[in-house]
Amino acid sequence: MNIIRVFLRSSGLYGYLNVIHNVDSDLHVSSGNRRWKRKPSRREVHRSPPAKLRREPKTSMECGEIMRAIEVVERDSAAIAESFNSLFSSLRLALSEVTTTSVENMQCFSDVVGRVQESALDAATKGNRYINSCLRLNEEMKGVDSLAMRLKVLKKNVDTLDVAVNQLVHFS
Repeated sequence: MNIIRVFLRSSGLYGYLNVIHNVDSDLHVSSGNRRWKRKPSRREVHRSPPAKLRREPKTSMECGEIMRAIEVVERDSAAIAESFNSLFSSLRLALSEVTTTSVENMQCFSDVVGRVQESALDAATKGNRYINSCLRLNEEMKGVDSLAMRLKVLKKNVDTLDVAVNQLVHFS
């Protein structure tokens, strides 16, 4: 004798149906529960139902209904499995696309960061050259001040010499 317990679950609640298969291939319902209950503990699952719940089917029609119910449960289970398979396939594809996009974005980000780094180094180099040129010009301008003073003194001497030459030319 084989006992098959069929669980129907929804959101943590369940309903169950026990089907007994005798050696002579007759199906009998030992117990069924049409109410929804909380999920049983392990001890409750393995305990056999009370004797008052055990009953023999009245007709072979009831056995046929049980078999049809089991077939419906099997079809629904297969449909649910197919839906889960499709869902997981879609999720795998979406995850693959997201991963590919993330990798491409990271490569693009890496390229942009590399170019920004090159531009920053180039700007720093050019800025240092400009600062060094300004410092050299500043040093040269300090020398120009002393040169300007010498030129002023030289111009004053040339003017004095010119006046002296003009006086000599007029007196002679």
